[in-house]
Amino acid sequence: MFVAENKVYFEKNGYLVLNECLTASELKYYDKIYDDFINNKYDTRGLRSDLSGDKNAKKELITQIMLPSKILPKLLGKPIHSFGLKIAQFLLGEDIILDFDMLINKAPNTNKETPWHQDAAYWIDMPDKRALSIWFAIDKATLDNGCMWYTPGSHLLPLRKHYQPVKGGALQCAGTEKESAYVPLEPGSCAIHHGNTLHYSRGNSTNNNRRAFILNYRPIKMVELERQKGFDHTGKRKENN
Repeated sequence: MFVAENKVYFEKNGYLVLNECLTASELKYYDKIYDDFINNKYDTRGLRSDLSGDKNAKKELITQIMLPSKILPKLLGKPIHSFGLKIAQFLLGEDIILDFDMLINKAPNTNKETPWHQDAAYWIDMPDKRALSIWFAIDKATLDNGCMWYTPGSHLLPLRKHYQPVKGGALQCAGTEKESAYVPLEPGSCAIHHGNTLHYSRGNSTNNNRRAFILNYRPIKMVELERQKGFDHTGKRKENN
């Protein structure tokens, strides 16, 4: 995994796939923890939302839970976070640290796509643009349940214009499957993408969840800058005097 070819591929294409990152026992641990979060065993008030923005839906379509490691700090010492930091530093540099983590689940038979977007569109402008997300598959990710699609090389181009058609819903921009590559994953494998890489996923038309555990990394000085400006990825902003 920590080979030059992987780093070169990531720098050229803006994404990278790594297979079999978790053992069967480790995956079993995350399978249970994830369901505990989805089923409200932990207090996720203020950190849970439906990314679909569909106010009329009878159930959450795309559940997002921010900062699971803040809710359950022991996660920071577990394999996903330990491996994530090592690969992030390998790809971007030794000054890279965890910025935030989150859970995103596409519920069964919801068929709600995540629109084309670049993660950087959600963030404040920072002088150091190095950033990546590591997307761990807890379930098998397929075309039918919403695996990721990436547009190769899009991270090397200017950020596309984003808009928010539904208040409280996801940001989106122009993008197509024709210019992109889909990335199916086995449970315990991961996909990594740069903060500027264009991506999206189809909806989940299967009878099972499509659960992803996602970690985001950037330089320590940029994380410190975010916090100084009141940006902590909880959705709440601190007022600076």
